[in-house]
Amino acid sequence: MENRSVPTGTAPDGGLGAGRIAAPSGGAPVGIPPATAARRAPGRRGGGAPPGKSPRGKGGWTPWLYLAPALVVLGALLLYPIYQLGLISFLRYTQAQVSGGEPTTFEGFGNYRTLFADDQFWHVLLATLVFAAACVVSTLAVGCALAVLLTRVRAVPRLALMLAALGAWATPAVTGSTVWLFLFDPDFGPVNRVLGIGDHSWTYGRYSAFALVLLEVVWCSFPFVMVTVYAGIRAVPAEVLEAAALDGASQWRIWRSVLAPLLRPILVVVTIQSVIWDFKVFTQIYVMTNGGGIAGQNLVLNVYAYQKAFAASQYSLGSAIGVVMLVILLAVTLVYLRLLRGQGEEL
Repeated sequence: MENRSVPTGTAPDGGLGAGRIAAPSGGAPVGIPPATAARRAPGRRGGGAPPGKSPRGKGGWTPWLYLAPALVVLGALLLYPIYQLGLISFLRYTQAQVSGGEPTTFEGFGNYRTLFADDQFWHVLLATLVFAAACVVSTLAVGCALAVLLTRVRAVPRLALMLAALGAWATPAVTGSTVWLFLFDPDFGPVNRVLGIGDHSWTYGRYSAFALVLLEVVWCSFPFVMVTVYAGIRAVPAEVLEAAALDGASQWRIWRSVLAPLLRPILVVVTIQSVIWDFKVFTQIYVMTNGGGIAGQNLVLNVYAYQKAFAASQYSLGSAIGVVMLVILLAVTLVYLRLLRGQGEEL
């Protein structure tokens, strides 16, 4: 039989003491005057801001005032060069115009029509997209795997791995590319001696040269992903990971079902950064393939634009290639962010 005894704190007149028992849903707590309860109720007059609206003070523009100097500097460093790049892409601007021998003329979309009619441009564009995608996937895979490894090893190995990774990250691209060329040199490189393949030239073939450049790009890019993802993993509560381990989840399942969803904002940042860096790779290709490989077989868009603008003195065509690269990067970034928003992510 249900116990219906009067709880402790019953008032002498049979009522309940204030604060002992909450009122049914929607009503004021028993023992608290209705006027006081109305003042305390959230979302009501005198009880705070309405649901769904955050209180705003008079300083709503204060953050923008603090950001204004940085926005002005960024606008001067980014917007003006982009404007000049777009302007030159619509002009006839070669060495004759630079030296003043001929007047600059407006070509409209003529440079873009010339560019899109060039079969080599489309081959280079396809090679750039495939190469950049392979670099991004490989960099994210290596960086995330090593970030998880950092959480599993002791302090000394973790410190050694961090220092080695940061050393690779701090190495200039020209220096790193030269070192990798020496490692795979057909005459003096230690890699060929260890593998026992004699005087094989890694930069002679198209795919082997792209693979060699990919390894160097991943080597100098994964530390950023590793450090960023490692910091995100350390911010995840240990209880969440322990609960997943007690439920019998493997390390791969913990990463896929627990860590990856929690780290998605961080993964968005490193992915977009990797896409931008790897899509506009220049130094590694130029140094390791001697300007684009044999007959231009290892050209990417950035090196192709350099050849058009400075080797052939067709600055307007080089600017048009730069504009195309900018549009592609913006499109890829916006589509990626839109897909994440479609999945309910707040970015």
